[in-house]
Amino acid sequence: MQEKLQQIFPTEAQIPEEFRLDAPLHQKEYLVNGEMRAWNGDAHTVLSPVYVRTDGVLEPKVVGSYPIATEVEALEALDAAVKAYNNGRGEWSMMTVPERIACLEKFTNMMVEKKKEIVKLLMWEIGKSYADSEKEFDRTVQYNYDTIDALKDLDRTHSRFVIEQGIIGQIRRAPLGVVLCMGPFNYPLNETFATLIPALIMGNTVLFKPPKHGTLLHYPLLEAFKQCFPKGVVNTVYGRGNTIVGPMIATGKINVLTLIGSSKVADKLKKSHPKSNRLKAVLGLDAKNAAIILDNADIEMTVKECILGSLSFNGQRCTALKIIFVHHKVKDIFIKRFCEEVGKLKIGMPWEKGVQITPLPEPQKPAYIKECIDDAVAQGAKVMNEGGGDTFNSFVFPAVVYPVKKGMKLYVEEQFGPVVPIVAFEDIEEPIQYMIESEHGQQLSIFGTDSAQIASLIDPLVNQVCRVNINAQCQRGPDTFPFAGRKDSGETTLSVTDALRAFSIRTMVATKLTPENKEILNHIVEHNESKFLSTRFIF
Repeated sequence: MQEKLQQIFPTEAQIPEEFRLDAPLHQKEYLVNGEMRAWNGDAHTVLSPVYVRTDGVLEPKVVGSYPIATEVEALEALDAAVKAYNNGRGEWSMMTVPERIACLEKFTNMMVEKKKEIVKLLMWEIGKSYADSEKEFDRTVQYNYDTIDALKDLDRTHSRFVIEQGIIGQIRRAPLGVVLCMGPFNYPLNETFATLIPALIMGNTVLFKPPKHGTLLHYPLLEAFKQCFPKGVVNTVYGRGNTIVGPMIATGKINVLTLIGSSKVADKLKKSHPKSNRLKAVLGLDAKNAAIILDNADIEMTVKECILGSLSFNGQRCTALKIIFVHHKVKDIFIKRFCEEVGKLKIGMPWEKGVQITPLPEPQKPAYIKECIDDAVAQGAKVMNEGGGDTFNSFVFPAVVYPVKKGMKLYVEEQFGPVVPIVAFEDIEEPIQYMIESEHGQQLSIFGTDSAQIASLIDPLVNQVCRVNINAQCQRGPDTFPFAGRKDSGETTLSVTDALRAFSIRTMVATKLTPENKEILNHIVEHNESKFLSTRFIF
């Protein structure tokens, strides 16, 4: 395996022409207050996890660079967003729902025109396979359209008056203010837009900080943001999160913090707001999703789902299966078959057809994976598959580690990489207690064929996690399903519809049901004198 890994990285000539980078993309501007501002300061060089061999020497491919802005630029962007919102009186927040929908449709059309460029950057920046990069782009575009449809449905529901106990009123949803959006590196386009788009369409203004890995792929969209939304509605902030994000929140001017990332970072940021009760948090955080394999499980189907669940995109998904509990009666056959299937996974470069394991974008990740494996081995575990954990530069071959137990890093830490911890159990109470004691509570998977036994597990476990998957891997989709986490795994529920609610608040206009008040309401509605108070029906 080690010899195979050393030959995995290509020369420039071996890269298919359609996947080559024409030249490094050096971003010298950023979007603030409706204008593309020039940047001549410090820049961060983006190195791809893909190494290229030149004259026998391997070096990471330079994808380009982007600005490392300072607190000064970040606060200027914040001021632009605050000014554009204008205490709810800004152009964007005062628009009708159809007008905001038209802006998002125009943006999405311009986004589609940039597909080829964005997908290629996505592949080179984070090492995601080209096929999966295309899927991420297409899913994001569909998410935009689904959001539009969901908002139409929501607005139709509210396009009438309600009469209760002599009070007549109309209930609609209003924006919250200024939103800071920060997405993750593993789905830098899709998961970022899963919060940014609903925040925008509900009438908020946005500060958008791209992730450290997966920044340049957003650059082709800045001009579309500029053209499709009023100035100051979308503002980009670049730089080190620990130097620019805290000061922005400390001003108290940010109304919503949305972060897909670490619970420790989220806790620190929330505490830096001077009036925490005014800060709404929309968070997707750490997860340690477990699989529970019962003694009556269909082994072949279970192995297939656990391979996908634990090693899709190298296990770099918050919804990945990060620990597997298998009943002792079937542990031997499961581990044997699982290791056999891991050995069949295609390893290689992101552009290769059918590739499943690719280089890792985080430079420190291979060393961390080795640290976790060494810790487990020192405490009695073994690497069960041939070549498991072998590393070369940014590439790590998946490791299956057994038996994992309390006290090991792999038992509690979210590895977020290609290593699969396996725990054998005799009493079903063992995995249940694990979930109870865990700091995480996003999802889990149950594999078995006895409906009564599965039912007995569902009831206690739905009170520990937000999604129980039966004979299926953990996953976020479909996007119309709720996506949430308990404990340190998240805050607020997201789905296409839930996200619209998360970035808005129910607001109403009400009055006593008297002839005079009815005449006032009828006059306002009939003459379209209010954008809020209306019976317009969006088709």
